[in-house]
Amino acid sequence: MKLLLAPMEGLLDYTLRDILTRVGGVDRCVSEFIRITGRLLPERVFTRIVPELRHGSRTPAGVLVRPQLLGSDPACLADNAAVLAGLGPSGIDLNFGCPAKTVNQHRGGAVLLDEPELVGRIVAAVRRAVPAAVPVSAKMRLGFNDDDRALDCARAIADAGASELVVHARTKAHGYRPPAYWERVRDIREAVALPVIANGEIWTVQDAQRCREVTGCETLMIGRGMVRNPGLALAIVASDRAGRGLDPGTGGIAWPDLLPLMADFWRLVATHVEPRHRSGRLKQWLNYLRRHYPEAEQAFTELRLTNDPARITLWLAAQQPCAAAAALHG
Repeated sequence: MKLLLAPMEGLLDYTLRDILTRVGGVDRCVSEFIRITGRLLPERVFTRIVPELRHGSRTPAGVLVRPQLLGSDPACLADNAAVLAGLGPSGIDLNFGCPAKTVNQHRGGAVLLDEPELVGRIVAAVRRAVPAAVPVSAKMRLGFNDDDRALDCARAIADAGASELVVHARTKAHGYRPPAYWERVRDIREAVALPVIANGEIWTVQDAQRCREVTGCETLMIGRGMVRNPGLALAIVASDRAGRGLDPGTGGIAWPDLLPLMADFWRLVATHVEPRHRSGRLKQWLNYLRRHYPEAEQAFTELRLTNDPARITLWLAAQQPCAAAAALHG
């Protein structure tokens, strides 16, 4: 089994990718989307959103990151993909799954799933524009309002030369409401020759096991479940190893072990986020963590009304062992 860390616009940027891949269990990441809207982007835009491109397309923990492009113009996407390919990415992913209303209104993301022919032309144009050694993959939902054209879109992506396909097992209309329709991912996997990766509603080790059984997919993509429980990938890997009669190692991560990583996250946020927005980034993550850690619920309650970075730095320092606290004050 392999595990990928999902792209999550507005949440899972390079800072959180850095922290979550330090925990372990993740084989590859996909970046939040880079919007392509009719012009050739300078290289600095790609490296600003995916700074891992400056380091071999890997996070500091050594996990590969695949940049993702979003748009609807095949020629423009191809031109930008060619620029991106020159920066040495581990691959290029194409977004056909974003459900955001603003993105869809501008013909990006999941709305394109009503146009399988266009989806195929986009993939084919990007595939032609980049060297053969650069994998081109895609991520799609089951459809926009319904899943009637899911197989058409998947076949278009496969026929256009994509190397793999991630399927979020819901339509745009479903949003993020449970359940995920994993059986439809199985249908897609059986209909196309390229590797298919299942995504959606993987919150626990048991979810991962059942998703694998239902879909038949050997690779899974995890998003919100990993943000809520940073040790989830480790726990899934441990369970998989134990199931194959191997030493499972240690699965999961306890709250005391997460605290130094939270302090590192805060230090990284301070390097590129304006002071008035920094507290929001930490509280955003705590809001996810409190669904898994009781201690995070208390932390979120304590900091919910706090917007002063200095006060948050003091709070984090108080939670750390002495050495980590001294480094946080730095």
